[in-house]
Amino acid sequence: MIPLCLDQGVGLLPYSPLARGLLAGKRGSTRATVRSSEDPHEYREADLAIADVVRAIADERGVSAAQIALAWLIRRPGVVAPIVGATRLEHVTDAIAATALELTDEECRRLEDPYVPHRYGEFT
Repeated sequence: MIPLCLDQGVGLLPYSPLARGLLAGKRGSTRATVRSSEDPHEYREADLAIADVVRAIADERGVSAAQIALAWLIRRPGVVAPIVGATRLEHVTDAIAATALELTDEECRRLEDPYVPHRYGEFT
């Protein structure tokens, strides 16, 4: 759908751009939330590999993983605004800080290399 949207000038509003916290560094978190208890979800190896790269780049840069993930996303063609689902001030400050981050071509390549597309409906 993304190529069609780009061709037709339709903006994209990515939902859950931090992959339910995975790309914000919440891998292996035991923090129970209502959503996590009602929304069981298993990530694939490729998803976990991307999260590891996000964390590595964040550590190299001295910023949060969420900032790295959002900085990559907001620079994708057609993305108008990601729906970040902020529930704490930290989420808002990370989203704002991501707008000032410029990722290098090498960092983008590292983030994109492990990606494997999900089939439609794989995540509901």
